[in-house]
Amino acid sequence: MKPVNIGGHAAYRNALRDYLHACYPNLSVITKSQWKIYEKFRDLDLSAIDSMMEDKYSVFGPKPRLPSCMFRSYLLSLAFHVPTVTEWVDAMRLTPFYAILSGFAPDNTPGVGTFYDFFDRLWDGPEKNLTNHIQSPRAKVKKPKNKGQKADSVETETTEELVERLSLTDFFLDEQPYATLFSIFQTCFLNQSVLRGVIEPENATLSGDGTPVVTAARERGHKICDCVSNGVFRCSCPRFFSQPDCDIGWDSSRNLYYSGYDLYLMTDTNSGLPLFPLFHPASKHDSHGFCEAFLRFLAFLPAFKPSRLTLDSAHDVMAIYTLCQSLSVVPFIDLNPRNAKKPSPQSNAIEIGPDGFPVCPAGLNMKPNGADLKRRYLKFRCPRMQKGKCVCDSPCSSAKFGRTFSVAMKTNPRLYNFPPRGSPEWKKVYNARTASERANKRIKNDYHLEAGHHRSTQMWYVRLYAIVISLHLDAWGAS
Repeated sequence: MKPVNIGGHAAYRNALRDYLHACYPNLSVITKSQWKIYEKFRDLDLSAIDSMMEDKYSVFGPKPRLPSCMFRSYLLSLAFHVPTVTEWVDAMRLTPFYAILSGFAPDNTPGVGTFYDFFDRLWDGPEKNLTNHIQSPRAKVKKPKNKGQKADSVETETTEELVERLSLTDFFLDEQPYATLFSIFQTCFLNQSVLRGVIEPENATLSGDGTPVVTAARERGHKICDCVSNGVFRCSCPRFFSQPDCDIGWDSSRNLYYSGYDLYLMTDTNSGLPLFPLFHPASKHDSHGFCEAFLRFLAFLPAFKPSRLTLDSAHDVMAIYTLCQSLSVVPFIDLNPRNAKKPSPQSNAIEIGPDGFPVCPAGLNMKPNGADLKRRYLKFRCPRMQKGKCVCDSPCSSAKFGRTFSVAMKTNPRLYNFPPRGSPEWKKVYNARTASERANKRIKNDYHLEAGHHRSTQMWYVRLYAIVISLHLDAWGAS
């Protein structure tokens, strides 16, 4: 039958008070850390989830557990750092405090199967994975030459082709397998963060970054052909992969291969809170992962109007600059030395360095000197001017303000942007990019994303969204 929440959040708080006093006459047995979690979840109204998931249940059958209580219970398992559902079910039976705070009677808690049945209702895909288990052998990324360097892309489609294809695609949330999870996150948590003033959607500065997620997937698929019996030990026949959405990638921070996903996260730099997560195969390059995540983010969250975008050097691709131009978003992207090409000279007397700065006759990078935004020109001045005088032995200009030079921004949006790359204003905005790295660290280290050891993309998304929601709850308490 359909879940019916009579009384809403007020009924949950009344039951919480009654059960707590019945089981714990002496509240001093509750530890300080438990009490902090109690105060956070006591005021958390999740009754909207019951109406949002009503269509997920049949009219007939036994009375189900309230979706709001099931979701709250799973969030509590993360707050108390219980890694698996099985351990959490046992913990609720041994510790009534966990069951009471979830919204269950101490002597009537759900089992493991009830939780996984609820997780199935949170998933909108026809299968628990996004692709078929039987696939052709995958291409393995090549180990980079230098330590700490990211692997090259193995994609057959260029970033420019990807951007062109995605720009012509209409993204609809109800077509995504994580639609219910995202709707719960947006309605009950992201919108609340906006209302509380933690996040400002207008003129937001966003940051994007990918991070490796190691799963329990096999690095090689099971052979299902008869090639071995015929004496052929190396073949390219399709194989069975236990986790078909995963493959092998290169972890540049730990300098090793891993099997799993690449998690791409769009983050608000002001609050440091994640706004939109998306799983890709481990071999996905960040430049491709960004395009997939960013355009979906804009489609699913139209209220957000980002004005600036901070990305690391893996995103230093001309197609991304062009995309930002078309969306009126100012990109702050670090240059990738491997992409450095000497621009064509714009003057016989001035050369342009690989970082886009004009080089004066003395061999020094000229200093930024503002911009003419109406005509889209960047201005540069002599780097040796001190107190109105050039200190070079042989000044190249007799002008009062020294040698000046202007560059048309439209000639190369990768090198010429405003504020100029390397200026104090540019560095101040770009330094906020570490917000995405901090968010990734909290997801993986503080809330132990990889401890789930799940075998399906469905469960990885359920755990991921629950952790992202937990970060928003933490921010509410700190604000």
